[in-house]
Amino acid sequence: MQRPGNASNRPSWVKYAQWLAGFTIGFNLLEGLAAMGFGWADGSLSLFGFGADSFIEVGSALLILWRLRMEAACQAPAALARERRATRAIGWMLLALALATAAAVLLQLRRHGHPGTTVPGLVVSVLSTSFMVFLWIEKARAGKALDSRAVQADAACSLACVQLSAVLFAGSLVFLLAPGLWWVDGAAALAIAGCIGREGLATVLAAGKPDFDGGCGCHP
Repeated sequence: MQRPGNASNRPSWVKYAQWLAGFTIGFNLLEGLAAMGFGWADGSLSLFGFGADSFIEVGSALLILWRLRMEAACQAPAALARERRATRAIGWMLLALALATAAAVLLQLRRHGHPGTTVPGLVVSVLSTSFMVFLWIEKARAGKALDSRAVQADAACSLACVQLSAVLFAGSLVFLLAPGLWWVDGAAALAIAGCIGREGLATVLAAGKPDFDGGCGCHP
């Protein structure tokens, strides 16, 4: 779908933001399943954790779809309360995922475990970066055009995925070039867990602020 050229054409931007959210859901479902499958098969915690985070991206995109569909009604009080609860829930999901990934890494490091190969990690990270950079840029543009904190937050979520892809790529490449560094995959997974946890904490704190507006996008 082509991006609207006129920032004042709000209905077109709403449809474009919905398309971006739908594309995010489809891509991250495929990416998440593939990454978790390869990560489980090869014993790569960094790849498995990266794939699990993809489902958080799906949850964020679903929230955006719900939000944009509610915009026409502009039922601000009820919609804001529901979005606050959903935002807080996503934050706690991120924190739980970070803790679970960190615990698995510590167990792996204790037994000196390492993946059989990191080639899948390289492939997944490169593909993810190419798509998520596009989604990050376009979501940021849509969020600005719609003056929506929710869409802008979803863009930040896509940026976090780009950063996680970079960590996964670096860890996979180092292990491929120097297999003797058995701890590299665990270190990359810990870095990913830290990024996920930071994102989750920020999301929970933002949802609890009195001035949380949820990116209503409703204008008088």
